Amino acid sequence: QVQFVESGGGLVQSGNSLRISCVASGSMAPFSPLYWYRQAPGQERDWVASITVTGQTAYVDSVKGRFTASRSNAKNSVSLFLQMDNLKPEDTGVYYCHDHRSDWGQGTQVTVAS
Repeated sequence: QVQFVESGGGLVQSGNSLRISCVASGSMAPFSPLYWYRQAPGQERDWVASITVTGQTAYVDSVKGRFTASRSNAKNSVSLFLQMDNLKPEDTGVYYCHDHRSDWGQGTQVTVAS
């Protein structure tokens, strides 16, 4: 099991930037890719971005060119970051990081005001 602790969310104006973070620790599978998800109010949790252990990334079309995922690998933990630029109201939601194996963390709330 891996534990995820997300942080850095907040309230921002449309067009502004925000950087959110996640610390993943515990029994992480080696070379495991990590993922960012978000859950908008009243919606299902949707995939936003992926990043492999070597830093290769993939994004949902709606955030391409605006969001950048990165990670820093340590011996017993991984720090995951999501730089979000030119934010839009539709980016509002609770953001989670995950490995597709473990329980979900508490997420971090991002609210973009128009």
